[in-house]
Amino acid sequence: MKRPIACAFLIILLISLAACENTARQAEVSNTPPIEQFVFTRENFPRLNGSTAMVPLGQAIASVLLGQTREEVADLINFSRTTQSYRELMTGQADLLISGAPPEGIYEEKSELNFEWEISVFAVDGLVFIVNENNPVDNLTTEQIQGIYSGKITNWSEVGGNNVDIIPFQRNEEAGSQTAMKNLVMGDIPMMEAPAEYVSGAMGDLVEVVASYNDTAAAIGYTVYYYAHDMKMADGLKMIAVDGVQPSAETIRTREYPFINDSYVVIAAGLPDDAPAKILYDWIMSTEGQKLVAREGYVSIMDVGGAS
Repeated sequence: MKRPIACAFLIILLISLAACENTARQAEVSNTPPIEQFVFTRENFPRLNGSTAMVPLGQAIASVLLGQTREEVADLINFSRTTQSYRELMTGQADLLISGAPPEGIYEEKSELNFEWEISVFAVDGLVFIVNENNPVDNLTTEQIQGIYSGKITNWSEVGGNNVDIIPFQRNEEAGSQTAMKNLVMGDIPMMEAPAEYVSGAMGDLVEVVASYNDTAAAIGYTVYYYAHDMKMADGLKMIAVDGVQPSAETIRTREYPFINDSYVVIAAGLPDDAPAKILYDWIMSTEGQKLVAREGYVSIMDVGGAS
């Protein structure tokens, strides 16, 4: 009688062990990040949109997750700038944004449409001021910048430079850097109305015109740190310090630099966890996503030891 009992006990033990192993496997699968179980294709890849400065990152994300070259995925990345990208998300023409902060008017439109979004900061950037490299001015205070862009300071000699008229370039109203300029720098101080020739529609245009305006060192403009530094578009230019703090990846991440512009990843609220846009949103906020953000030269919110 002892042998059958022992056999029965052994069978029960083996069944129990198998059940435990199966439970462990299920737990392992359930804890696996969705990105590892999901295969992105061109057909299911979320429609991306966002700020101009985020185009290279959008191309990098699509390239990595689709396993194609940047040239092959370029047709998927058609960003319509900050303000319009939020509109396209709210009207169902985009699935996920990587963008600067929404302008004030967008919140009114959001309320009118009764639209809700899920939004997170995934990177930080700085609004930096650029001048010709031959301009002797290396630092401006916040008050001096406000004076320049409100029209109260009009000559470089007033801020320690040469006796030359200041030519202050601005971005257009739809641009994320224009929103950042108003929110971060000017506050309640109205910006002067710039002549049309001093308003740059594209960020690259502003960088180039500040570098070479009339072959002088009279111009000043603003852009995001990523564009001025990591896209190597600053030939003939220099970034100036603000309130004694030079913009760098470190001073921006630690927020020592005064004009910090957060970058956001945004999707419609309430998407199921298995929706491609939600999966991509979570991946961008993951360690792997943050490593890509840093490798692409942006200042990731995680200090992942990348190239930023």
